[in-house]
Parts: sequence; C-alpha cells; structure tokens
Amino acid sequence: MNSIYNFSAGPAMIPKDVLCKAQKELKNWNNLRCSIMEISHRTQEFYQVVTEAEKDLRDLLNIPDNYRILFCQGGARGQFSAVPMNLIRNFSGADYINSGYWSNCAFVESKKYCNPKSISIKKTKNNKTYLLKPSEWNISDISAYIHYCPNETIDGLSVYEEPNFHNKIVIGDFSSFILSRSINIENYGLIYASSQKNIGPSGITIIIIRQDLIGYASKLCPSVFDYNTLYKYNSMFNTPPTFAWYLSGLIFKWLKKKGGIKKIAQLNKEKSDLLYEVIDNSKFYINNINKENRSEMNVVFHLLNSELDKIFLEESKKNGLYALKGHLIVGGIRASIYNAMPLKGVKKLAKFMLFFEKKYG
Repeated sequence: MNSIYNFSAGPAMIPKDVLCKAQKELKNWNNLRCSIMEISHRTQEFYQVVTEAEKDLRDLLNIPDNYRILFCQGGARGQFSAVPMNLIRNFSGADYINSGYWSNCAFVESKKYCNPKSISIKKTKNNKTYLLKPSEWNISDISAYIHYCPNETIDGLSVYEEPNFHNKIVIGDFSSFILSRSINIENYGLIYASSQKNIGPSGITIIIIRQDLIGYASKLCPSVFDYNTLYKYNSMFNTPPTFAWYLSGLIFKWLKKKGGIKKIAQLNKEKSDLLYEVIDNSKFYINNINKENRSEMNVVFHLLNSELDKIFLEESKKNGLYALKGHLIVGGIRASIYNAMPLKGVKKLAKFMLFFEKKYG
C-alpha cells in the first residue's frame, strides 16, 4: 500500500490511518464483539458515533448554532432535485451559476421543478479559461436562491472568492471542496456535499442548512429528501448508510488530529503548487486555466502530443500512480489530490512527469 497513490476523482483515497483503524475494529467494534456494520442505527452505541461526527464537523468548519447538519443519501445528484423541491417556495425560478459540467447538471435537473436561469461565468481570454468573480455575476432581482459549485472536478476550475449577497440565499455544491479550506458558513443558506472525496466513502451526503430554511418542502417532495423530515428524525427517517457515517466520523477526527482546516489547506496548496510548477515550466504539459481559477483539488492537464496519453497512463500506473486518466468529456490527465493524498504521493507524480517529459519530449 505504501507504494500506491490513488489519484481518483471519486471514490477517492481514504487516509491510511483511518483504513487501519477501521480494519482493526471491523470484527469487534467498541468491544461489542460484532462489526459496526451489524449495529442498529437506533442503538445508544451508534448514536454516540452520530453525536461525535456532528460535533467534530461543527468544530472543523466552525458551523454556527443556527445551522443544522443532516446526513442523508442520494449523493449530490439527489440534492440537484432536493434543493428546488425544498427551497423554491413561492418563487418561480432560481439562479444557477454555470461554471462547468456539474453546475450545469444541477441546472438541467432543476428545470423539472422550477424555471431556473443559467448564468454562465466561464470565459476565455488570451487562450486562458477564467471564471467571473461573484461581484460580476448577473444575478436576477427576484429568485428563490443562487446555486453554484465552487470546484468543478472535471474542468479543473475553482471559484475561490466566496459569494456574499445581501438578502439572497446562496446554495453551494461543495462535494469536492468541503474540508479542503476554510468556509464562512454564514455566507450560505445551504451547503451540500457528497462524501466520496474529502469526507469518506461513497454513500452519505452532508447538508448544512440554516434553521429558518427548513420546513418549506413541496408537497411532491419525497420524504427522504424533505429537510424537515430529515431534521425531525435526526437524519434517520430511513436506515442510514451506517458504515459510511462511521468512516466519515473517523476522517473528521483524523483531520482534527492533523491540525484542522487551516493546516490541511496549507498542505493542499503546497501539493497543487508543486504540480502546477511542473506544468508551467514545461512545453510538454498544457493547462490553459487562469492561475486564479486553477483547482487545488483536481489538477487537469494535457500532453502536447495526445498520442502519448495512453503511454503516460500505462507507465504511471507501473510506477504506483493510479487513476490519472482525465474524464471522458475532456480527456487528457487529471490528478485529484484531495486531503487524503499525502505530499509524498504528489512529489512522486511530479518526479514521474519530469522523467516522462525527458523520455518522450
């Protein structure tokens, strides 16, 4: 395991320390002589897991008391539907900031429930792609909310400046961004994030919602997506993905032990800077994204000669560098370097890139 580094965009790496702890406890959790996977979610023992997970997440993100944390299922795609069903209220439409593939998916899904407005912020200047700042977004005068995605995993694009609109509800799809850097929670009405990147294994979705926004679900909203129902039942209206919840809790504790969000953010910048430095000093690797909008989580690039892509992927895998193939939509190479990716793994990739360029460039 020490020689393998998994750069998958999701499901992504899980910290080795967490995997080892889960392995140790798998057959005998909490000295109950059975697995956490076999424990009822209604027991006092599992309730302690839930309580600690919520407390640790509140501590990490400095979540105010007037925000509720919900643990549910359905992934981010489930929230593409749940958000308009819960928050469109008496409005007819909402603003959807279009910065790439996933934000556009949310917009397309929302059309089933309201009349959304797509606001494109993806621009090109001097052959470089960049994103408009929140102050430049063409927001509607009247809309139920503003939805955006701060990090586009496929496009390798990020909006780092947080939106701060007075009297507007801002919704954020933070699936690949959460826990990677500090967030001012009070800038948002709701944040949601699927788990398979920085939170834990796939199967659980976290929602952080301001209390006053709960209780407005459409009559057609399924109970499992109704925020009020989830809140009243402590996220246990139906049987939750208990093992994913447990592992997510372990990762929250791992993050706190590492020094919290401030420390992990510094490490994430160091990791991404290392790869972008290799790219910028090369004519062999290409990244046409404005430096201010380059993702720290998903470093995407192309080889000058695309015919070498297959060889790059084959040789990188032989060197213990897994899952570097770019998404089918954009091709090329993608290195996803979420919190669990150690600096050592990024250094190994950077070294391989230099070697590969020298060999084939």
